Amino acid sequence: MALRVYTGHARVGQVDERARRLAENEALFRQVNERVKDLNRGFSVVLDRGDYLCECGSVECVDRVSLTPEEYERVRAEPTLFVVLPGHVAHEVESVVYAGDGYEVVRKAEGEPAEVARETDPRS
Repeated sequence: MALRVYTGHARVGQVDERARRLAENEALFRQVNERVKDLNRGFSVVLDRGDYLCECGSVECVDRVSLTPEEYERVRAEPTLFVVLPGHVAHEVESVVYAGDGYEVVRKAEGEPAEVARETDPRS
């Protein structure tokens, strides 16, 4: 039988499972955005920004983030970075590393969140 450590009201096992689910949801949105990037590239002659899905961990979120191709590539350069709307940061598994015009870029915390991000990076 596994020992469960209590911290506050949540069990550590529950926090770990939530962190994994958040990371997996964000990885899925990142994969979708890689396909959206190709569509945006086709319109780049007439549009200087493309719409991408917010890469927060909420499965209900379908909000869009507007980025230039350069902004998008800057996020994708590091497997542990994700782009989210302000207010969509999951502070227990990530921290804001910089903010742009209408978006924030978050880095996954080391440990399981960062491992999942690296394992699911479509560019690796």
